[in-house]
Amino acid sequence: MPTNANRPVRVLIVDDSLVVRDVISELLGQQSTIEVVGTAADPYEARQQIKALQPDVITLDIEMPRMDGVTFLRNLMRLHPMPVIMLSSLTHEGADITLEALEAGAVDFIAKPGADSSDSSLEHFAQVLQQKVMTAAGLGQRLTARARQRPSTAPQTQAKTTGRPAFDFSRNLIAIGASTGGTEALRDLLQALPSELPPIIVTQHIPGGFSARFARRLNSNCRLTVKEAEQGEKLLPGQVYITPGGLHLQPVRIGGELRVQLDDSEPVNRHKPSVEVMFNGLLRLDTTNSVLVMLTGMGEDGADAMTTGHRAGLLTLVQDQASSLVWGMPGAVVKRGGASQTLALDQIPSALLKHCYAGSSL
Repeated sequence: MPTNANRPVRVLIVDDSLVVRDVISELLGQQSTIEVVGTAADPYEARQQIKALQPDVITLDIEMPRMDGVTFLRNLMRLHPMPVIMLSSLTHEGADITLEALEAGAVDFIAKPGADSSDSSLEHFAQVLQQKVMTAAGLGQRLTARARQRPSTAPQTQAKTTGRPAFDFSRNLIAIGASTGGTEALRDLLQALPSELPPIIVTQHIPGGFSARFARRLNSNCRLTVKEAEQGEKLLPGQVYITPGGLHLQPVRIGGELRVQLDDSEPVNRHKPSVEVMFNGLLRLDTTNSVLVMLTGMGEDGADAMTTGHRAGLLTLVQDQASSLVWGMPGAVVKRGGASQTLALDQIPSALLKHCYAGSSL
């Protein structure tokens, strides 16, 4: 929440389309705890509005005249860090630019509703956007600190393996769940890992059309091989499988081999893909040395399944509040007593390797 919790969250809408500005203003105005204090048609106008209106949150279009949204975002994060939610198209090009915006400091994104959107889809869009705005409003000080500490995209120092594998990599998994802030947290985590690990399955809350490009961006920066998961493929050591946006992923055992099972069933915990579905799928396997990891994210998706796994004896690693952009999903696990260890993001790689390798001196 903003510094003065008694007043509504102040929002500035930046978009070159008058229609979009009007629609977003109307949808956010339905929530009494949100006040749209102004709109801007381009980044230059937005810069003046920010100085005059001092908003708590900005919604920012990606493609605008005079200066694109990502360039403006980079300048804003350098000079005046504040919570920004990107309004993105679901095109392939829009997916690439959105991921670039998240790397540049945006806290979240949401796909714009189409011109032919139904009343029900607009209502859902309004609810999600309102929730994202309210969450973003509480991140001001955290974003300032993150902007000061933001490193280059160069890989982190690799955590090293100094022992022998403690268990059969072909029969166990590492499963990672993440949401808001997760694209950057996943990048930092995977960059620090060696290639000699069990298969890693990842569910990041992400829409269809984004996951393949997200996987390719991770693959270009990691020692592990990162790809979008495909139906029925074998889960191999040293590889990371990103759940496709708009589908659920469960690991299954077929003929003694771990494989990917994707399905198009209903959302779980309002999410598709759902971390809960992935974790529950793992719990049905005889993978006693598998590991569940929960990174930053809004909501509680996956918390129940992770707690069940902890009680069944699996190692459960949870990102701590100080290093999480949003401590919703990790915090929900801690509140349920489901965390074996609560760690800063940069401590998770070593914890994974200590579990996977016998005699490690990490």
